[in-house]
Amino acid sequence: QVQLVESGGGLVQAGGSLRLSCAASASIFSIYAMGWYRQAPGKQRELVAGFTNSGGGGTNYADSVKGRFTISRDNAKNTVYLQMDSLRSEDTAVYYCNAKLVAKTILDFWGQGTQVTVSS
Repeated sequence: QVQLVESGGGLVQAGGSLRLSCAASASIFSIYAMGWYRQAPGKQRELVAGFTNSGGGGTNYADSVKGRFTISRDNAKNTVYLQMDSLRSEDTAVYYCNAKLVAKTILDFWGQGTQVTVSS
């Protein structure tokens, strides 16, 4: 079991920045993969940015956020961040932190979500 607590959402003007934080109840090293997803009204939840701790690791981003968003981690604090720069109105969504653990199958854990609203 992993508990995830997000923070850092809010209202920002287009072109501005926000940093989201996700504090995990377990060591990040014990988690197979972590990432940030978002869901806008009427749309499906989509991966924004994520990384894996296996196979040498790796980070991936949605095409729509490449060059603007950066995912990072503080292993000592078991915290993952999402730095969001050059925000656009289309980035408005509820952002969720996700952790995947590997058991007999892959288990997904989600945070409660944090609202990001970008005004144009």
